[in-house]
Amino acid sequence: MKGVNRFEIPQLLTRRLLLRGFTPDDAEPLQAILAEPDVLRYFPRSEPWPLEKVERWLAEHWRHWLEHGFGWWAVSRRNDEQLLGWCGLGMLDETGEVEVKYLLRPASWGQGLATEAARQSLGYAFGEAGLSLVIGLTHPDNIASQRVLQKIGLTYTNRAIYFNFDCYRFARERSAGGLEPDRISSE
Repeated sequence: MKGVNRFEIPQLLTRRLLLRGFTPDDAEPLQAILAEPDVLRYFPRSEPWPLEKVERWLAEHWRHWLEHGFGWWAVSRRNDEQLLGWCGLGMLDETGEVEVKYLLRPASWGQGLATEAARQSLGYAFGEAGLSLVIGLTHPDNIASQRVLQKIGLTYTNRAIYFNFDCYRFARERSAGGLEPDRISSE
């Protein structure tokens, strides 16, 4: 996906969700999501992000797409497009691995939305992006996130340190098969 920019990031559609490129207008809604209770509970740093950090993260997001041809999508419901959070693929510079990542506002938890978005991201990883391995990292106490990874076919491999943080590492190879993402669109 050479030459991709924030306006050319492909959209992914699932039964209930739209995964789209972030825009500058997403900065304040994303900041509000990151300030909601427990959203960052299992992150290495759990304090809410100031707007400047969110804006830097968005700039990094666009750079990541340009550099790697994959990244994070803004996640919303298809029927109202209100920002629910993010999901996608991130290159871990320290290890060269690609991680499937997701974060949704608490009002969206427990509905299978993270699984739906992560499954679609994984389908993109093994399809359009041509990746052969994707990992997932969770805090050892984050049972809900571990279940999402297991539902999309990642398998626990080991306990490891990432970002100076104790994590459970899950992984899935493209050759594992059986992945059936929803329809992919590049509208």
